[in-house]
Amino acid sequence: RKSKLRTRNGVQKTENGSVYGPWGRPDMAYFSFTRSILKGEPIKVFNHGKMERDFTYIDDVIVAVVKLIDKPPSSNQNWVEEEDGLSTSFAPYKIYNIGNNQPVSLMKFINVLEDKIGKQAQKVYLDMQPGDVLRTYADVTDLQNDIGFAPNTSIEEGLGRFVVWYREFYNV
Repeated sequence: RKSKLRTRNGVQKTENGSVYGPWGRPDMAYFSFTRSILKGEPIKVFNHGKMERDFTYIDDVIVAVVKLIDKPPSSNQNWVEEEDGLSTSFAPYKIYNIGNNQPVSLMKFINVLEDKIGKQAQKVYLDMQPGDVLRTYADVTDLQNDIGFAPNTSIEEGLGRFVVWYREFYNV
């Protein structure tokens, strides 16, 4: 689920990111782009490629979750909803955003994917879809503060691993 947009220094920020890697969702861009490029079919590039997204490799998500296992949340007895937000409360829970916190331009994403596949995509440039946003990324400040989380898989490394898996799994 996507949460509401927040603005900090004029940049739209969401509480979500796009997790990618082997065994991912076939409806996600990296998955469908790979399938289409390998088949020689065109890919749709919305807003003419002028967008940025936060892509987080699945292994980085797993590292964060494992580190959180030994750090159970505690209650905040002084919690006030209007002042403290919704990631903590008087109940013992904590909501974390797990993401890369480094948006990647859609065109860089496509270029890296083309490089890893070894084939150029046929691109169909389209206007922005209604309701879409130019830039999103996950705010991982709480993860950095609480467990020292810092994702370390670059888009080049992560997409490279995905393409290797895709070719093996689909025998392409």
